[in-house]
Amino acid sequence: MLSKKEQKEVEELSNSSNIIGKGTILEGNLETFGNIRIEGKVVGNIKTKSKAAFGHSSQVEGSVLAQNAEVAGHITGTVEISELLVLKPTAVIEGDIITNKIIVESGAVFNGSCKMGVKTREIQIGTTEEQTPLLKAQS
Repeated sequence: MLSKKEQKEVEELSNSSNIIGKGTILEGNLETFGNIRIEGKVVGNIKTKSKAAFGHSSQVEGSVLAQNAEVAGHITGTVEISELLVLKPTAVIEGDIITNKIIVESGAVFNGSCKMGVKTREIQIGTTEEQTPLLKAQS
């Protein structure tokens, strides 16, 4: 059980926000406790214990692991969401989707398999574990 001080630190980290702006290119893995908004390009995996928002100009080449996500851009890789995934009309996902719930708006595109209603693994931040999709782990 967490002490009150540790609990406060985790709450503060979860309330933080991060933005990768349009025109920015990030090469490498990205991990955060807080929300993240991507408008630029990320070449690497993204992991957050909160919400990930991908704007219409975003491009991601790697896996995404988050509690919630809203996608309006382009993702090439596995998308694993523990709660709700929203695909906006401009969304393009090339890869497998693993989520509890999904909303697909008219015009959104995804090419790959979709597995819903599965119990996802706990999102670990700061660990060296490989980001292995749950879909492959349960085969």
